[in-house]
Amino acid sequence: MTVPRLLLAQEAPTVDLTPQARVLAAVIAVIFVAMILELIRCHRLQERYSVIWLLAGVGMLAGAAFPGLLELAADAMGVRDTNVALFSIVLLLLLGLALNFSVIVSRQAEQITRLAQERALEQARSDEAEAHPEIRA
Repeated sequence: MTVPRLLLAQEAPTVDLTPQARVLAAVIAVIFVAMILELIRCHRLQERYSVIWLLAGVGMLAGAAFPGLLELAADAMGVRDTNVALFSIVLLLLLGLALNFSVIVSRQAEQITRLAQERALEQARSDEAEAHPEIRA
């Protein structure tokens, strides 16, 4: 006798990772963290932005070492399928990163505009001083 599919969906969520998959995930996480540290060392990534990426790498490593954490996250979110929980967590993290970088880009655009205006004023003053050397304060 076969169990109907509807009853199978009612079972508790499980994360079944083979040992090879766990090792591969851990190796990828370690390589990711090492890459972030190298970017910081070469001054290609500022420390204030690296915290988010280091936390993501540590999260990847924790997920590889303890796959049961995803079950806990799914239970906390009230989701039955751990894949939905993982997708939701990743989506929220990506949305948070996009928002964070949008704020940074907006702030830098304002700074660039202000600096360009200040430079234009300095250039105008310099041109005026060269045109009328008798007007020196």
